[in-house]
Amino acid sequence: MRTVLLVDDEKRMLDLLELYITPHGYKCVKKQSGKDATEFIENERADLVILDIMMPDLDGWQTCAKIRETSDIPIIMLTARDDKEEVVKGLKIGADDYITKPFNEKELLARMEAVMRRTKNDKEDILKFKGLVLNEEAYEFTFEKQSISLTPKEYSLLALFISNPNKVFTRDHLLTTIWNYNSDVEDRTIDSHIRNVREKLRHVGFPVDEHLKTVWGVGYKWSTEGEQ
Repeated sequence: MRTVLLVDDEKRMLDLLELYITPHGYKCVKKQSGKDATEFIENERADLVILDIMMPDLDGWQTCAKIRETSDIPIIMLTARDDKEEVVKGLKIGADDYITKPFNEKELLARMEAVMRRTKNDKEDILKFKGLVLNEEAYEFTFEKQSISLTPKEYSLLALFISNPNKVFTRDHLLTTIWNYNSDVEDRTIDSHIRNVREKLRHVGFPVDEHLKTVWGVGYKWSTEGEQ
């Protein structure tokens, strides 16, 4: 199920968007401020943001710019006016599309699908880093053409790290994204998976200790320091 982050200071609009979107297989997360939205993006996963422009404190443009500092998640902006200058401003800041209030339910859903399809096609299914190659579609992992056997959880961990270089992931975040808050999973299970990944990468000659770093008391990150 794909997750859509809805951002609008009006609860009525959030509820209306959720009413339109949820029956089509989306999970909606509702936030009533730009600050709450940016904090969510920094710590959680979503597939799309629908972002109102006119909000107090952080408006939609400021929120969009803030999100773009850390994420390339597709963003559709909502505007109450069919003002081309507003549209151009949003697109320059980093929005992927816009829709004018009041909007048609079918048009909204079509724009959502189009934006997510376009951004998905723009992304490579292959992740590369210093000889490491993760083919997400084929579920294959190699280093300098040497095949590396990973469990699904180990693969998900590495894909997450390499896709988000230099970002620190807390153990709680890893529990959410990789284990889906499985109550049976403990911190030492995560540590065990990390240890296994390191051993497998060392075995094929990859300098894993230079990149898969422990951030003591917090979690882990994939460091690109010294990358050529």
